Amino acid sequence: MATVKLWSDEEINKVPELKAVFDDIRAVRKTDFVNNFWRALANQPALLQRTWASIKEVMVAPGTLDPLTKELIYIAVSTANSCTYCIHSHTAAARTKGLSDEQYAEFLAVVGMAAETNNLANAMQIPVDKEFLADC
Repeated sequence: MATVKLWSDEEINKVPELKAVFDDIRAVRKTDFVNNFWRALANQPALLQRTWASIKEVMVAPGTLDPLTKELIYIAVSTANSCTYCIHSHTAAARTKGLSDEQYAEFLAVVGMAAETNNLANAMQIPVDKEFLADC
């Protein structure tokens, strides 16, 4: 259960600054569906506007990373941060961008391997090789 109010479309449509953001989300994503994350952020209009602007800049605007790669990175970070909501929403987004079951299985294997080896390296406090620092 959410710890904040999840705004309905009826409520959002009564507040012009919220309606404008929700209309833009629908237009950019080419869907009528607006998920609960945005409905929760509607409690703070400035936060809603700022977060949507940042999401568009990082996740929607063309860049050197393709959209599927961006979603996979988002899922990996969300996994590391234990954000169940983000894992589900970005896995769904990745699937709309072409993620196959085979790719997802391989991706999860990589995420799992990284988590395992990260924990081992941290537990053993292994010093970083000087060769790895040369390009930093």
